[in-house]
Amino acid sequence: MPTRRDLANAIRALSMDAVQQANSGHPGMPMGMADIAEVLWNDVLKHNPVNPHWPNRDRFVVSNGHGSMLLYSLLHLAGYDLPMEELRRFRQLGSRTPGHPEHGLAPGVETTTGPLGQGLANAVGMAVAERVLSERFNRDGFDIVDHHTYVLVGDGCLMEGISHEACSLAGTMGLGKLIALYDDNGISIDGEVSGWFTDDTPARFEAYGWHVVREVDGHDPDALADAIARAREAGDQPSLVCCKTVIGWGSPNKAGTEGVHGAALGVDEVALTRESIGWPHAPFEIPDDIYAGWNAKQRGEDAEAAWRELLEAYNQAHPGVGAEFARVVRNELPASWSATVEQLLAVTDEAGESPATRAASKAVLDVIGPAVPELIGGSADLTGSNLTQYNGSAPFGQSTAGGASYIYYGVREFAMAAIMNGIALHGGLIPYGGTFLMFSEYARNALRMAALMRIRSILVLTHDSVGLGEDGPTHQAVEQAATLRLMPNMSVWRPADAVETVVAWKAAVERTDGPTCLLLSRQGLPHTPRSQTQIENIGRGGYIVRDCAGVPQAIVIATGSEVSVALEAARALEADGISVRIVSMPNTRVFDGQPDDYRETVLPQGVTARVAIEAGVTDYWRKYVGLNGAVIGIDAFGESAPASDVFEHFGINAASVAAAVRAVI
Repeated sequence: MPTRRDLANAIRALSMDAVQQANSGHPGMPMGMADIAEVLWNDVLKHNPVNPHWPNRDRFVVSNGHGSMLLYSLLHLAGYDLPMEELRRFRQLGSRTPGHPEHGLAPGVETTTGPLGQGLANAVGMAVAERVLSERFNRDGFDIVDHHTYVLVGDGCLMEGISHEACSLAGTMGLGKLIALYDDNGISIDGEVSGWFTDDTPARFEAYGWHVVREVDGHDPDALADAIARAREAGDQPSLVCCKTVIGWGSPNKAGTEGVHGAALGVDEVALTRESIGWPHAPFEIPDDIYAGWNAKQRGEDAEAAWRELLEAYNQAHPGVGAEFARVVRNELPASWSATVEQLLAVTDEAGESPATRAASKAVLDVIGPAVPELIGGSADLTGSNLTQYNGSAPFGQSTAGGASYIYYGVREFAMAAIMNGIALHGGLIPYGGTFLMFSEYARNALRMAALMRIRSILVLTHDSVGLGEDGPTHQAVEQAATLRLMPNMSVWRPADAVETVVAWKAAVERTDGPTCLLLSRQGLPHTPRSQTQIENIGRGGYIVRDCAGVPQAIVIATGSEVSVALEAARALEADGISVRIVSMPNTRVFDGQPDDYRETVLPQGVTARVAIEAGVTDYWRKYVGLNGAVIGIDAFGESAPASDVFEHFGINAASVAAAVRAVI
């Protein structure tokens, strides 16, 4: 019968062998945290290797994702569909075991981690989702949503600023089912962290409102089991379990040093480590009794079966809410969704009003929020400016029958975006959150992670240009729209009026394979009358919003607030006998993905006289107008002045468009 240390040593052996074979990786963390992982996975974690997507499983996140071999070893040993061959191919092209865990490649990887601290913030989001869904769906005697979120963190995670943002909010929220296990080994890439990280970490977390278990021996299974049990009993406080560990535990010459952090041990040291920990087996060889000690399939199937029995009784007692729970778990929109959006679109077009698109977005949310209860919004302390809280929504933390639908994130843009990623990854909810477009810069890496993971997260980014006005260049977005469009798999909508705003929201909610940014104006934008065909073509990313008789002499491409400027210029040009087509392009990536024949009807190759206008950097638009075309934009930072004065100062007006058209034809 293998001992607990034998089981933990299997992680150490697999980790050092995989890193050695790849000659690349981070063996120190898996070797140091192996005992922690063994206790958590074998004694505590509720999961089912046969069904990694079981809705009521505990979530397990490795925020210090450089130690990915810890996670891969656990998944393989516990019985997930991750064969030994994949561990042998660690960090190789096309493997399911990349250098940092990637959501969607190997079963059981709950989130993509590696940028330190973000996995911790994702875990906060998962715990938020568990709380919201439990309040929404649980009934007396039927706790169908009842699980914990466990996250491993290292010194690096806790140095990152996002850990302060996310953990401060988690304490305020009272997320009692969130448990962080801190690998307190005192070592980072540059060596002993005492030279640059002397925070009193336990006191810091206690100040946040967390329950803290101090000075736990991270290599003592009994002490670890007791600490985790105390954390699980903490009630309405998230817990930090501070585990004193030795990085690279078991390595005779490198344990406790930066030398084992991010490099293979070396053939000789691997051999010495095998001898030191009493592991006589060949590389990648796991004895049957070790596999038996780790195998979690039967335990997982039993746990899920008990839950499904409870769920069946729940459905019989509460058939209506049971059907709703099943729907959100399946990630299906309500049956009424299409009709709701079509009616909203018709009403918006008929009204012909000219609000700011941020106000139009609020009007959309007032309709779709109640219709799609899985929407959960928020703002980074700009609710009144982003207009993200729909009428009747319930703030997190306030007692409501239907559960929360809005989160006040405070001034925490980065944490907001990363927490939203965790909510989306958990399932059952669709998160959206707001800030100014300029402050997407604070959140950018979390937006990138959402795009990399292809998850549905919606960013409402208002005050989308120099139209912000008097707050000036520190707050005026110039390059942000272009750089977000350059991000792979990021869908960016910049609507020109209320009708395009409805379509943008529709696309964002319906998109299940990636995040969406909605860039919305502070200033009012005029309504543009459209035919039914034109309205239908908005969803294609780009369409002819105003045409001329015959072949146009020039095409003007515009987006967002500049569409109305282009339309004004077209009227002036045609009065002078110059025929112009105006193309509104609210989403360049969606347009670029259209069939060739559609793109040719909108931007025929034969019309080479082209002008683009957007109140932002110009280079992005060269792919549509060519080197001989003209782009009207802003290749400088903004100015502090009323919006109309700033637009005139930078030449974002109809006169500039008309002059550019005359110059290119």
